[in-house]
Amino acid sequence: MKGIILAGGTGSRLLPLTKMMNKHLIPIGKFPMIYYGIERLKEAGITELFIVIGSKSVPLYVDFIGSGQSLGVHVSFLIQEGAGGIAQALSLVEPFLAPNERFVVLLGDNLFHDSLKPYLQQFENQGDGEALVLLKKVKDAHRYGVPVLDEQEPERIIKIEEKPRKPKSSFCVTGIYMYDTAVFEHIRHISPSARGELEITDVNNAYASKGLLQYNILNGWWTDAGTYESLHAARIKLGRRGKR
Repeated sequence: MKGIILAGGTGSRLLPLTKMMNKHLIPIGKFPMIYYGIERLKEAGITELFIVIGSKSVPLYVDFIGSGQSLGVHVSFLIQEGAGGIAQALSLVEPFLAPNERFVVLLGDNLFHDSLKPYLQQFENQGDGEALVLLKKVKDAHRYGVPVLDEQEPERIIKIEEKPRKPKSSFCVTGIYMYDTAVFEHIRHISPSARGELEITDVNNAYASKGLLQYNILNGWWTDAGTYESLHAARIKLGRRGKR
């Protein structure tokens, strides 16, 4: 199975720091943020990686990661021109995957403790054309995409509501997704949102509407280090030496 890390975007919530570098290169402990996603994939046995980045920090990524050999992986970089959204970034990988191939997608600012191995095993046991997303129980679910869970089929999601005022659960959808290449057909059938981007929530809701979206729940700590508050929390969790 291949791994995809999406590390583009403008990082506007971390301005002015992101005027100097892409947010996924911001140091957390001993390493840049992007390192921890690579580490989690490698620990799960996934060593062939695609990293989608913006053009702004290409030299810095190449200097740190190179081919990935020093980190025990093989990395190919793809460049997302502009802010087209997570789903548009994901679509850039389609030409490099075989028909029906399965893969795992991480948002580069998601940092977490759990091993991916048991979740990958669950996904491998799912049917073709199905997807799996990982959830986490949080205190501020209204900040995230919130799943409406199917009480009749406890592993399935009915729909995802984006930043609802009154969340229907205390879970959020993390930036950890598992798909096969059927996802690209879903991407082709969604429309840009009000902000002009192709949203991954719309893709996941396309799966959910057909009963094809399963979930599991992360047990350990998780944060998306996309704000100064969550970046600070990640630094505390990972420690000054960059350990999980």
